[in-house]
Amino acid sequence: MSKSAIERALDHAVEEIGGKARQGQIRMAKEIDSAMSDERHLLIQAGTGTGKSLGYLIPVMNACVCHGTKAVVSTATLALQRQILTKDAPLAARAIASVHGNEPKVSLLKGWNNYLCKHKMGGGYPSDEPTLFDAEEATSSKSSKVGKASTASLGEQVVRIRSWATTTETGDRDDLVPGVSDKAWAQVSVSKAECLGGKCPLKDECFAQLARNDCQDADVVVTNHALLGIAVAGNNHVLPDHDVLVVDEAHDLADRVRSQGSVSISAASVTRVAKTARRDADVLGEDLMQAGQELGLALAELEEGRLETISASLRAALASVEQAARQMHADIRAKVQADSSQSGALSVARTAVADLVDCVTRALSDSIPQCRDVAWIERPRGGVDPARLMIAPIEVAGAVANTLFNDHTAILTSATLALGGKFDVMARTVGMTLADASWTGLDVGSPFTYAKQGILYVASHLPAPSMGISDQALDEVVALAKASDGGMLGLFSSRQAAEDAAQVLRDETDLPVFCQGEDQLPSLVEEFAKDDRACLVGTVSLWQGVDVPGHTCRLVLIDRIPFPRPGEPVASARMEKVRSVGGNPFMTVAATHAALLMAQGAGRLIRRTDDRGVVAVLDSRLVSARYGSFLVDSMPPLWRTTDRDTVLGALERLSQP
Repeated sequence: MSKSAIERALDHAVEEIGGKARQGQIRMAKEIDSAMSDERHLLIQAGTGTGKSLGYLIPVMNACVCHGTKAVVSTATLALQRQILTKDAPLAARAIASVHGNEPKVSLLKGWNNYLCKHKMGGGYPSDEPTLFDAEEATSSKSSKVGKASTASLGEQVVRIRSWATTTETGDRDDLVPGVSDKAWAQVSVSKAECLGGKCPLKDECFAQLARNDCQDADVVVTNHALLGIAVAGNNHVLPDHDVLVVDEAHDLADRVRSQGSVSISAASVTRVAKTARRDADVLGEDLMQAGQELGLALAELEEGRLETISASLRAALASVEQAARQMHADIRAKVQADSSQSGALSVARTAVADLVDCVTRALSDSIPQCRDVAWIERPRGGVDPARLMIAPIEVAGAVANTLFNDHTAILTSATLALGGKFDVMARTVGMTLADASWTGLDVGSPFTYAKQGILYVASHLPAPSMGISDQALDEVVALAKASDGGMLGLFSSRQAAEDAAQVLRDETDLPVFCQGEDQLPSLVEEFAKDDRACLVGTVSLWQGVDVPGHTCRLVLIDRIPFPRPGEPVASARMEKVRSVGGNPFMTVAATHAALLMAQGAGRLIRRTDDRGVVAVLDSRLVSARYGSFLVDSMPPLWRTTDRDTVLGALERLSQP
């Protein structure tokens, strides 16, 4: 039987990179092609090593060339977005061209403020930093983007941006390497709401608009979950017209969408808005400043944690802020109408005040009592900073379904979708069960032989965890690290537990130990990867995305099942909502949250076919509790044991390269 166009394109791509055909990848590509033809949604789990990027790019691009399909591909992480844009998509496009003769066009789309604004850089907007080039500027500014932390002053960073601006063809922040701080980038970028649009004197040179123009005739547009979140929040025009949506790293979709739908209100944020409006629009801000002070007093009276309702005093303070902000917005609007040039300063002021009005209006609406939103009081930095009011959507499934899935074919893929061995949990979480079209789930497996390559060890002799990490658990950390002679990635449930483990490892071994928080995370991972005897310990940021294949990472240690913290506002609100409709709140919310992280954490161990190692879980509940099997079934199918001596012996053998 002759091969299909998709199979021939896959063969070409695999041959170009010197690889071998992967049955899981072929099956994935065929199933995606079938789903697009049937106009049904698909959840497809593809284990590490499957080559899932090519597995969906080839059939999607084939549909683009053969049927005029338009597709959007979204990723959760910058690393995968770059890999797709610079490596996988060009490879897939060449493979499709080898079969059909036509090469599909691929474009990149990000949020507006990810692009350099030439008008702002040229002085068309007010500066947020009057002393931008002050020699006394602090020199501890750090990059929040790819690249090592910048030790340059804010002024020096902006000078470097200006130099880069003369050569860049994209204006894309992520093309500036090494990166710069958020504060420096804010000096040369604007949000969509602040953009002057057609009234900008440099509109024909606008990098953000040029990127969008480029997407209009693209076959495949690569973007990120943050932009999907913006679309779900009500700005669905940010996405180009498309027929197919591919969501890679789909296990992160609900959390990223919820994050985009969250807001924060504090006395400090109100004061900043008032100062911005006074500076940029020359409107009086005394009423708003006073209202901000009242809000600060009302927030200070409240304890940290979830708010079941908005108290009378907080409601009164928020109402004062709303009234003052609405009046200020009306004053600015009058100035905008009178200013035919619509200056950048007025645009910044108008946007800042409008955003504040939206936030306060939401806090005063019925979204909280009607359980659409959850509200809580948060005090950053351990309670030292003033309190702020946080508001987040409890569930996003319905909004995701209405915005992203209806009228489009949706392909959701990840190495972690079948929680407890089933797709139903994830389908409900992301709203697939609420979409108009039908959906199916498929696990195409992995090229790895997990049961032969790795061990899942549960330290069943340890007592169930309580507060903090016990001395017995710390002893187990040391014993396992010594047996392995390092090569340990330690995933801990709290910063304190990670720091305690780092300290005991430094006290009782001669192993190099890196602890999250002691340097930028990319730098720590880089140092860990260089040294076969090193240990890297940390919290949630290490559970996902860390990719250190080979002998360097031969022991992944998990101190406890990562259930949501007791009283965590969003999780507790979600559990209450599930309980109110007769569901099982623990399994639906807490166990699902833990299963996803356990699967992601255990997935750090086996990254290629020659990797060997141990995942050690120091929480005996994984084998003693009824929900333990649900969690284990969500993890890679490693060989399982509770025998300590067997594992220590295996680690000692693994310690030899």
